[in-house]
Amino acid sequence: MAVAPTALPTLYEYYTGNGISAGLSDQQPYFTLNNKNITLYSGAFHYFRMPRGHWRDRLRKMRAAGLNAVATYIPWNLHEPQEGVFDFGSGGTDFEDFLHLEEFLRTAKEEDLFVLVRPGPYINSEFDFGGLPSWITKTVKTVRRSTDEYFLKHVRNYFNVLMPILALLQFQKGGPIIGVQIENEYGSKHVHDTDYLQALKDMMTDNGISELFFTSDPPRNGQYGAIPGVLQMANFNGDPKEMFDLLNTFQHNKPNMAMESYTGWFDHWTENHHHKRPSEYQTQLQNILDYPGSVNMYMFIGSTSYGFTSGATLYKDNDNSGYQPDTTSYDYDSPVTEHGTTTSKYDLIKQVIASHNQVQTSLPELPDIKPLVAYGTLTPIGQLPISEAINQVGYKIDSQNIVPMEKLDINNGNGQSFGYIVYRKINIDIPANAELKISGYVRDTVLVLINGQLVSPAPTSADDLNGFGFWKVPDTTLTLTTTEIEGATLELIVENFGRSAAAALSFKGLTGDVLINNEVLYNWEIVPLEFRKSYSLALYNWQPVTQRSNNAALYKFNLHIDGEPSDTYLDMRKWTKGITIVNGFVLGRHFFVGPQQTSYLAAPLLRSGDNDIIVFEHYNAPDALSFLTEPIFEVPTYKN
Repeated sequence: MAVAPTALPTLYEYYTGNGISAGLSDQQPYFTLNNKNITLYSGAFHYFRMPRGHWRDRLRKMRAAGLNAVATYIPWNLHEPQEGVFDFGSGGTDFEDFLHLEEFLRTAKEEDLFVLVRPGPYINSEFDFGGLPSWITKTVKTVRRSTDEYFLKHVRNYFNVLMPILALLQFQKGGPIIGVQIENEYGSKHVHDTDYLQALKDMMTDNGISELFFTSDPPRNGQYGAIPGVLQMANFNGDPKEMFDLLNTFQHNKPNMAMESYTGWFDHWTENHHHKRPSEYQTQLQNILDYPGSVNMYMFIGSTSYGFTSGATLYKDNDNSGYQPDTTSYDYDSPVTEHGTTTSKYDLIKQVIASHNQVQTSLPELPDIKPLVAYGTLTPIGQLPISEAINQVGYKIDSQNIVPMEKLDINNGNGQSFGYIVYRKINIDIPANAELKISGYVRDTVLVLINGQLVSPAPTSADDLNGFGFWKVPDTTLTLTTTEIEGATLELIVENFGRSAAAALSFKGLTGDVLINNEVLYNWEIVPLEFRKSYSLALYNWQPVTQRSNNAALYKFNLHIDGEPSDTYLDMRKWTKGITIVNGFVLGRHFFVGPQQTSYLAAPLLRSGDNDIIVFEHYNAPDALSFLTEPIFEVPTYKN
């Protein structure tokens, strides 16, 4: 009689089957978990960049590749959008459905994965302001320093809410969390401030965090960012042996782990889409595991910086000439794409892990890849001039001087975080050939309208970003009109294109004077154009489409879906610049300069029946909106 093969245990059965007596340990040159040897095969997946309906699918694909852990950042700016107002899945913000942190962590355990948590407070992650909330600019003078009592106070208030959620889900309490990072790449600041790092650790331990603590930095940063007695992990894109050898000069007889081993890279607007050859990453992963070391692959799951959350690189603090905004897509050339397809890079990673992993546990079957659908071409059912949309905001702030969005007395005194800010002058006489000057830098793009008509030029190539209307050059000028206009309404619509992901303190909107013929203008009406869901869904007075060229306007479409929605891509190649809003939720930005030419529209953001899609186009709109089943990344050589 044949003996049935013994079924492999799950990951949790293997490590917890006889009870839990210890967590993840670094007290030897290798990791142990519950006193059993473990090599960590982890991948980065950011729950806040993926609709909740897709979490389980992506987590299962991670486990099917042989991974045993998932690493995630936690974005402070989304979880505490106003001081003392929190959203962990039921807070009523537009991102509410993305923020069920506890559910995400429990789902990871259900999918047989451990969790490495990176709660910041700073996360970088190419995220707006590095994940810090913009309202802290009301009080702080410096961020991430022990000398700024206000910053530490804000962090403490946030951690006092966040950490108890995490504490209940620690491994030694039966949850999935096996490690917690203290800050993020603090060594990149090149300052010795262990008091700051120790203060963060104390906040965590005071709130019940007891699993393994770690920091992560490029090893070339040396001991900057390290805390005595806390495991240092390495972030690098170079030779693993060189990096680990350097790391081992700082700490001895400790496990080696690459906390960020880059599977690809992120994109800036105007630059080519980043690719890393699958074989190149295969070699890097092989060398990490051969050293031997553990790994967290950043990113493993491609995703999206929805809404206005994409950040920017700012090479010179407060000097926008070095400003490079990030795309909405965070596909990252990951092993699992933004829309959930596994790639050859995924297959090679699975092979490398299988050849190294000495702990045999059961793995799930790879979930079916659900096909994307290219819905039919849509024609707009209405057009709304942007000036009319501004009027429907319903309130304004009267101000003698120009004020940036963070300093507006709105949102219970928290200022404006995202979107556009409008500076309006009513009943102004504009002489013929009048020259408008904006002193300093525009932060980050500006549209100029007179009596609702766009007078600033539409860009036709990336070279035009060096001229009026964009962020690169200070003190730019524009001739407003060739004829005199009496009693005019002048509107300056300024877009926040993303704050520095390095968390450089700066303000969005206009920060200098506005002049006509060298005379400073005062007494403005300021309108925050935040594009919140409640506002977008209530827009009215839609009109038939008339002017589509040189016209800043909103275009409304209806997408009717019979049955269950499918993932799709919006084809934005014929549009110029702006944002897309789906059922009230800001999907993200489009910009003809590329490389992102499509917008990923995940099925959970759609519904059976009628769906409202609004495109706010700054300049020139095509006559239809179409869909694709694959993304397009390209930088055009010219613009018709």
